[in-house]
Amino acid sequence: MKGKFFTQKLFKYVLYILPGIVLYYLLPYLKGIESETMLEITTRLCVAYIISCILFAVNSLLLLMRSRAMKSLIQIFQVILFFVGGIIIVSVLINKSPNTLFAGLGASAAILMLVFKDTILGFVAGIQLSANDMLRIGDWIQLSDGSANGIVLEITLNTVKIQNWDNTISTIPPYTLVNTTFKNWRGMQESGGRRVDKTIKLDMKTLKFCTDDMLARIREEIPWMKDIDTSGKKPWTNAQLYRFYIERYLVHHPIVCQNLDLIITQKEPTQFGLPIEVYFFLSDKVWKEYEEIQSDIFDHLLVMVKEFDLKLYQLENSLPTV
Repeated sequence: MKGKFFTQKLFKYVLYILPGIVLYYLLPYLKGIESETMLEITTRLCVAYIISCILFAVNSLLLLMRSRAMKSLIQIFQVILFFVGGIIIVSVLINKSPNTLFAGLGASAAILMLVFKDTILGFVAGIQLSANDMLRIGDWIQLSDGSANGIVLEITLNTVKIQNWDNTISTIPPYTLVNTTFKNWRGMQESGGRRVDKTIKLDMKTLKFCTDDMLARIREEIPWMKDIDTSGKKPWTNAQLYRFYIERYLVHHPIVCQNLDLIITQKEPTQFGLPIEVYFFLSDKVWKEYEEIQSDIFDHLLVMVKEFDLKLYQLENSLPTV
């Protein structure tokens, strides 16, 4: 529908040029225009009209060629087109050479830069974003200040339009993205999985060495722990066995990427317990499913803590008494 609309506008402006050309050649023969001054003014107005119709016809052609990917480039051509065309029209009306007007613009460059500041900054920022492949239409980006978090819908000369996850629309100048930090999730979407990085905090008072009875119970009752080998090793701790179980559980999980990093590590103890970092990737990258799967995984891991005679750290008296 848009293509048909711009095609109709193109033909309309092309047809508008024809009466202007006919009038231009018939002016000397029209009655009522006997003064040379009147004829000259009318001729200049006629030429200005023809040039303006040509400008709008070329602009319609640019709009017909416009796509989302070329929108910024087309806008640059539009600015140049109307700037140069406006100078030519003014030069025709005042009967001066366009070169004279362009030379005079050098003195007013500071004013022009002030007027077109956002356009110039947006143009330069757009080149940087495109040259460094920092942003594309369809990318999921997140600004560090939290002002936008969603999908890039449109990239123009002056604005980047982002649809946030609550369906609101944020418009941001391109130079803002160059001058501030933002996170682009395209790499995650193009990779084999989406990262999960969480910690489980254990109560350090519950850490202990495993007894033979405890090892026998764990081998018998807990899946994937029947073949643990304790020969030739120092006594296992229950935290070691728990980390071993987490790794076995994730290795056998069908949605966990086995070709990407899977790391279970113990962090430095803090006043809030002993952190066990669980780092892995899920093959399902869709936001809703991703959140559901990782929640299910950690629900299971949290429940399994007590099977190793461990407890999760929780502040005492953290809940209000009734």
